[in-house]
Amino acid sequence: CSLLALAGAQQNPPVWPGSVQVFGPGDTGIADAVNAAYATNGGKKDHGQFATKNFAFLFKPGFYTDDIPVGFYTQVLGLGMSPNDVEFAGPKGVYCEEGSTDYHVGALDTFWRGAEGFRSTSNYTWFGETSGMLWAVSQAAPLRRVHVDNDLLLFQYEKGDAAGYASGGFMADAQVDGSVLSGSQQQWMTRNSQIFSFPNGVLNMVFVGVEGAPAGSCGQHANAIPSVTVDEAPVIAEKPFITIDTEGLYYLNIPVVRRSARGVDTETPQQVGFEQVFVAREGDTAAEINVQLAKGMHVVISPGTYVFEETLKVTVANTVILGLGLPILVAGNGDSIIQVGDVDGVRVAGMIFEAGPVASRTLIQWGTGLYAGSPLNPGVMSDIYGRVGGPGRYPNVLTTKMVTVASGHVVGDNLWLWRADHTAAGVTTPVDNRCQHGLEVTGDDVTMYGLAVEHTLQDLTLWTGERGRTFFYQSELPYGVDQQQWGDAGYVGYRVGPIVQSHEAWGVGVYHYFRDHSVTAQSGIACPDHLVPYFHSPLTVFLNGNGVVKHVINQLGNASGVGAAGSTHYCPSASKIPQEQCNVGDVVSCSGTFWGTACRGNQCCPDSSTCPSASADFAGCPKPKAVDCTAGATGIFVV
Repeated sequence: CSLLALAGAQQNPPVWPGSVQVFGPGDTGIADAVNAAYATNGGKKDHGQFATKNFAFLFKPGFYTDDIPVGFYTQVLGLGMSPNDVEFAGPKGVYCEEGSTDYHVGALDTFWRGAEGFRSTSNYTWFGETSGMLWAVSQAAPLRRVHVDNDLLLFQYEKGDAAGYASGGFMADAQVDGSVLSGSQQQWMTRNSQIFSFPNGVLNMVFVGVEGAPAGSCGQHANAIPSVTVDEAPVIAEKPFITIDTEGLYYLNIPVVRRSARGVDTETPQQVGFEQVFVAREGDTAAEINVQLAKGMHVVISPGTYVFEETLKVTVANTVILGLGLPILVAGNGDSIIQVGDVDGVRVAGMIFEAGPVASRTLIQWGTGLYAGSPLNPGVMSDIYGRVGGPGRYPNVLTTKMVTVASGHVVGDNLWLWRADHTAAGVTTPVDNRCQHGLEVTGDDVTMYGLAVEHTLQDLTLWTGERGRTFFYQSELPYGVDQQQWGDAGYVGYRVGPIVQSHEAWGVGVYHYFRDHSVTAQSGIACPDHLVPYFHSPLTVFLNGNGVVKHVINQLGNASGVGAAGSTHYCPSASKIPQEQCNVGDVVSCSGTFWGTACRGNQCCPDSSTCPSASADFAGCPKPKAVDCTAGATGIFVV
């Protein structure tokens, strides 16, 4: 470590505030603590959605039999180097139930929480014969660094055959030995994981670098889920995490940058002792934190709400700012909340950035626009949530943009940028909580995984940098606009600038619910015509209400809306699949119930049958091939 860092060394172990509780195996009071938090920030009718308390529960390596419900503004974190170091074996283990028993609401508002760094061996029967770990959530509720021994349930039935609606979601660096059952999830992003199967899908399921992912299918087809499957993540670094050693000392772990990454991260992270980590507590000012940043300290921000009267400034390369318990950072005086300078390798993760009562230009400013960045050491944003309105902290809040990326070689990993469609006081209109854009990218070589932007009043995402890439995009157009405010203005859910030469996107979805007026929009996505072939499986979705979006991308793709389809994908190459033959060892689809689940060569499908592209002498599965594409069987995806 640097002499500068040693000169201002911090205490290790740190003195955590009361909003952070650390448990060890055999500790009493675990159930009391987590249930008290859940009584404040969880339960039905989305209780606690705009609560004022945040919680982080940290678990030392060991074996736990407690059930841990996870409510709003709550994070459960294992402190081991491996997810297997912290095991939850209670009937339910770590779990999240949907926030409403009304299936029309279900998990649609089950936001702002997270769970990381543990193994779940729980196998509770939640409904019918469906059992496993329950994580029924929507946006801003990721699972990371988990090992699930049994099935993982991403939705919940309340009664009869009505599954609660859900609008998730994100999972990364996860191993699921059972099936991932998405049920009623409208969409889901899975990155760099290992799963047994993912048999369900509604609108847009995206897999990047996932072992066991289903074969891609543009739109809904017989025996195929609407999905996009990309073999490898071109560049990624996992979210930083905290560990504890046997002496009780804490470390900040900074995962390495991986390229062409597939499966979970097995690389050894850089490890920094908490002597070089400043732990910010609720009540600390931006000025106090900036003193530590200027010294070269990393910063962990404890759970709570921080109203900043000046900007956090990151000017030292490779700095990490990590939030615990989803701390809420509020722009108090119209400045941006954080500015990352023209430096490489900065990691910012795990926080809510909230607009304040004085107009900001942007809440997050990454770079000045004068720096190309480093392909070897990109900056990374992980689990970053923008919010314009919601809690009712002020009568009205506003910002022009939520996130601005002006540097090159920046990676975003699970961003939800939300102009509130509802607040603690009720629904909103276009005069409330004004925000023009969720994300603006002017830097080159920027990559986004799991990007969601909702309800801003102009183009939701505006991208003018070159060689941008987006893997999964979920957006909802603003609800209360009229024809003049939206359709005549020509705004879209995702726009690539007119002179951009290179851009590629997978699974870009634009959803619409024109609640108050009948609006006709020309398109959900706009880009230069030469880039249309580089949008893979784009779609528009009519959720409810009035009006129509006439095309998916530019003037291509069918309409969605009143008198048109409920959802429509633009699939110019759909006629190319399925193919009739494969070679031994090709990545293909399983057959029958698990058609759409990928397998390769000498492997077994989820129903124990042999993969259709296995060699003729392979006898390692309980069941033989149901179909054999090496012999010319039809109806098999060859990827």
